[in-house]
Amino acid sequence: MNGMERGAGAISRNKHGWLGNEPLLVLGLVLLTLYFARDLFIPLAMALTLNFLLAPAVILLERLRLRRLPAVILVVLLASAFIGVVGWVVVRQLLDVASDLPSYRQNIDEKLSSIHAPTAGPVGSAIYGIKLLNQDLFGAKLSQPLPAPESDKTRNTRRTRAAVPTSTAPTQVVVVQPPTSDRAYAQQLLKPIIKPLGMLGMVVIFTIYMLIKREDLRNRLLLLAGMSRLNVMTQALNDAARRISSYLLMNVLVNASYGLVFGIGLFLLHVPNATLWGVLLGILRMVPYAGMIIGGGLPICFAFAVFPGWWTPLFVLLLFIVLEITVSNFIEPWLYGSHTGISALALVTTAMVWTLLWGLPGLILSTPLTVCLIVMGRYVPQMSFLHILLGDEAELAPEAHFYERLLAMDQTEAHHIADKFLDGHRLVDLYDGVVLPALSLAEQDRHKGFLDDTRSTFLFQSATELIAELTDYRSPLPDPYAETEDQTYRGCPVVCIPANDQADEIAGVMLAQLLEQRGHKTMLLPASALTLEIVDRLKEEPGTMICISALPPFAFVHARNLCQRVRDYLPDNRILIGLWGATGDSDILRERFGSGRPDAVATTLAQASLFGRPCEHPFTSVSPALTEAASGRG
Repeated sequence: MNGMERGAGAISRNKHGWLGNEPLLVLGLVLLTLYFARDLFIPLAMALTLNFLLAPAVILLERLRLRRLPAVILVVLLASAFIGVVGWVVVRQLLDVASDLPSYRQNIDEKLSSIHAPTAGPVGSAIYGIKLLNQDLFGAKLSQPLPAPESDKTRNTRRTRAAVPTSTAPTQVVVVQPPTSDRAYAQQLLKPIIKPLGMLGMVVIFTIYMLIKREDLRNRLLLLAGMSRLNVMTQALNDAARRISSYLLMNVLVNASYGLVFGIGLFLLHVPNATLWGVLLGILRMVPYAGMIIGGGLPICFAFAVFPGWWTPLFVLLLFIVLEITVSNFIEPWLYGSHTGISALALVTTAMVWTLLWGLPGLILSTPLTVCLIVMGRYVPQMSFLHILLGDEAELAPEAHFYERLLAMDQTEAHHIADKFLDGHRLVDLYDGVVLPALSLAEQDRHKGFLDDTRSTFLFQSATELIAELTDYRSPLPDPYAETEDQTYRGCPVVCIPANDQADEIAGVMLAQLLEQRGHKTMLLPASALTLEIVDRLKEEPGTMICISALPPFAFVHARNLCQRVRDYLPDNRILIGLWGATGDSDILRERFGSGRPDAVATTLAQASLFGRPCEHPFTSVSPALTEAASGRG
């Protein structure tokens, strides 16, 4: 027996220890696989990205009656030719720039020397005085005395002397390397380019295969998912293809336009090789973050080296800043927001993660790969955390946001949420969709001991104040039931009784307010005030409807007991039970009340405000005698 217990305990510990950490273990295994197998996964991911970019063109050619294989070959050849032409232009102009750089050396030296702190003139005298003052005040002892500011004549003499070569320079020792064989020279020359060429070949092969075998790859993924998840997997694949294709197409168009505008601006500023800098910036901006800095910094440094003054480099910097702010803050969020679904913080974080795993290729592929992760999180329940962490749809529901602000004791923001909700909804929608769910969450937390008395009091008081502020509110939206209600029924008096606690009372206040707006005369009566005198008054007014307000999940018992009491004392009065937010059919809920069965059960305030039949009694308001009895004066 003890052995069995020890075995069961070991199984339990293993379940909670190892199996409880299963997601972390799977995540670690995936990251290790991506890192150590990056030589295979990088070309595969690049090919997948190119497939998303080129597939729409292949599909378009197929719709023009061109067969699959010729369409793929034509698209790949056109893309390769375009890349080759752009690369040839960039390389040729880069060689021209490199050959012209020595002629700009003097200009660069003069600008660098002008950047140093001046040692002559008023500015140099001021700096010298500040250093002397600092030495006198703080007693700073310098290893060498401060030199006095020199005049222009002294500075020119010093530069002339420095330019004269001295004859005491030591003799240089030259180390002669042995001659290198042709084979070793070829290996040394080809070694840095063999791996990139091999990866490029793998990318081309994978891309052509994916374009030709699109349906085959999709069918294999569907078979892996299983027939039971066929619909979900189809939606996921279509969503991923749509998002990534749209993003890549928009990215190419935006960066090409960006480079074109920047190149035209440089041409108008008379910057040499303006085409080169525009093309480079358009290409490098496809690399997130780092590409923008490099692509913008190169033409600024080039203008700094070429032009003798400071105005042209300053204008180039200003042009780059204006374009970057406009594109990054207005154009790209407008175009990319609905296509990627990635939050800004997640985009930065995933870019860093993919860069650490795969280096520069990971940085380039970070956005398409993250889109794939978000799609998986949207359609695979076990990976829903990916959509929550990385997606841009992180806004709380109105009722959760309203409750969270009340928990934070931020009444102003909570009321602002309610006002914003009312912009497109009716008052009853606000009560049913925001306030009642928040009160239900508060009741659950309070009964579980998670809500202290201070926050509970503040929450109920804030909700009461909000309802009071909306007493005279009239929604501009049309009421679909206003023209169908019977005018005689609208004159029936109603007495609202909370089943138990303050949350039930607040819900009763909302119901009374809505009934008042529909023409009923209402009165809120606490359950403790249901004395024999009040009961006798209500017996004399059988046309008065009794509404019992109960907020689940802990008010059903109180509502049933109160309904039984009311039914025993007032058999002729109609009784409505409001089980706000309860699930299930109203007739089934009504049967649960047993012998004290009410006339109807409503689960929303919208249902309760429409309950009843035309009243047979000519009462248009709650009688004064009943009002005085309830207030203690009858």
